[in-house]
Amino acid sequence: MNGLIVDNFCGGGGASTGIAWAIGRSVDIADNHDQDAIAMHTANHPDTLHYCESVFDIDPVQATAGKPVDLAWFSPDCTHFSKARGSKPVKKEIRGLAWVAVRWALKVRPRVMMLENVEEFKTWGPLIECPVTGEMQPDPERKGETFNAFVSMLSTGIEADHPSIAECVDTLGLIDTTKLIKGRGYKVEFKELRACDYGAPTIRKRLFMIARCDKQPIIWPKKTHAAPHDPRVLSGELKPWVTAADKIDFSLPCHSIFLTKEMAKEQGLKVKRPLADATLERIAIGTIKHVLENPNPFIVEIANWSSKRSYSINKPLKTITASPKGGAFSLVAPFMVHLRKNVKPTSLNDLMPTITAGGTHHAEVRLTMVAPGESGLTAEQEAGAVQVSAFLMRYYSSGGQWSSLDDPLATITTKDRIALVTVTWNNKTMVIIDIGIRMLTARELFSLQGFPSDYIIDGYSGKTNKTQQVARCGNSVPPQFAEALVRANLPDLCINTAKAA
Repeated sequence: MNGLIVDNFCGGGGASTGIAWAIGRSVDIADNHDQDAIAMHTANHPDTLHYCESVFDIDPVQATAGKPVDLAWFSPDCTHFSKARGSKPVKKEIRGLAWVAVRWALKVRPRVMMLENVEEFKTWGPLIECPVTGEMQPDPERKGETFNAFVSMLSTGIEADHPSIAECVDTLGLIDTTKLIKGRGYKVEFKELRACDYGAPTIRKRLFMIARCDKQPIIWPKKTHAAPHDPRVLSGELKPWVTAADKIDFSLPCHSIFLTKEMAKEQGLKVKRPLADATLERIAIGTIKHVLENPNPFIVEIANWSSKRSYSINKPLKTITASPKGGAFSLVAPFMVHLRKNVKPTSLNDLMPTITAGGTHHAEVRLTMVAPGESGLTAEQEAGAVQVSAFLMRYYSSGGQWSSLDDPLATITTKDRIALVTVTWNNKTMVIIDIGIRMLTARELFSLQGFPSDYIIDGYSGKTNKTQQVARCGNSVPPQFAEALVRANLPDLCINTAKAA
C-alpha cells in the first residue's frame, strides 16, 4: 500500500502541482498558516486535506491518522535567509521553521523528505544581539553551525552538548533528546538546482535537501533543458530553455512613458505618470542594450497598431507600408525592466529573473517602430520619434552623441537638424516612435513561475487582489522542480507521462 504525500508550508500550491504532475493525483495533506494561501491551494487541489494553522501546531501522527508517509515536502519561509533581505534584523521563530522536518522524522518517519529553500539556507546559524540596536542578527562567526546540526540530527547523530540541540528542543517542545543525539538514520544530500533546467521559464535557483531512510539511493534529476546554443540542445538531447517571451501576452496595451498625468486622466487610463527618474533610466538602459545595441533584438509584429493580433518572430515579416497612419503593420521590440534597485533590464529572449512575493516590480517595456518608407514619416510619427530621441539622449548624452554614426545597427541620423533614433533589422531601417511600459499581470507572473495556464489564481476566496496573487506566486515553488525530484526519487509512485516538459 502506498503511503501518504504531505506538502508542508504548501503556499498557493507550486510544489503540490509538480508532485501531482508526477504521481497523477493530488497530495493527501497540505498545511499553511495563511488563509489566502490555503484558499488558493484548495481551489486547485480540492481532493487534498487542508490544515490552516501553524506547522508547529500540527501533530504529524494525528494528521496522518497513523498511516505511513511516502513523501513529506517542506518549503519553510526563506525570507530570513535570502540575500535580498540585506542586514535587516531576523526572527528566531522564522529562521527555525525547518525544525518541523525533525518533528516529522521523529514522529512518523517519512520514507522520503524533501526540503526547499534559498541557497543561503546553508548559512543557518545562531543569532546574537546587536550591541547598538539590541536587535537579533546572525552570528558571522558561526555561519552554518545550525544547518550542519540539522543535517546531523536527521542522519548520523550529534554531540550531546551541541548548542543546536537546545534550540531544536525549545522550538519543538521536546523532552527526550536521545533520538536527536543518535540521529534518525536518514541519508541526507543537498544540491542547488535552477528551475530553467527543468522546463520553467525562470532562472530561479534553490537549494534542495533530500533525506531518505528506505536504503534507496538519492537521485538528482537530470536536466531536461539548457541554453539554446548548448551542444546538447543543438543535437536534440535537451530542449532549449523556455524564455520569458513565451509567457508574455503581447496583446495587452502598453501605454506610452511620455503620457502626462493629465493626459492619462483624460484618456481614462489608470497608469502611474510621470514615471520616476530611476525607472526612466532603467528603460533607457534596456532600450540601448536590448534593442539598439543588440544584433538580434526581440521583435514582434503587431497588426494595425491597436490590433490585439500578434505574429511570431519566427515567421517571415509581412509587408510594412507607409500609409498616413503609419502603416498597416508596426513592430514592437519588447524587453523586461525591473522597478527595483540594482536589477538590470532583461531581454525577453532570456529567462525570467526570480519572482519574489512582492513581485509587482516586473514590467514589460515596448518600443513601437515603423519603417519610414518612400514618403518619410508622418508628422505624428516624427513628433514621436523626436520625443524618443530626446528621451534617450537625456539619459545617455553629455552634450554629444551616444552612439557611433558608423554603427550599422543603431545610428543617429539628422532630419531638419533633429536627431532620430533608428534601428536596422532584417535590412530594414526602423524608426522608434514610442516607448510604452506596463506591469506584468498576475497571470503572466504565474506562467513565468512555471504554473499551467489554467491554474486558478482569482475568484477562489471572494475578491482577490493582485497583491495577494503575486504574494502566492513569489512564495511558490516552480512546479517543474517538484515533478523532477519526485520522478527521480519515487518512480514507483509516478505515472509515465511527464507534464512539465
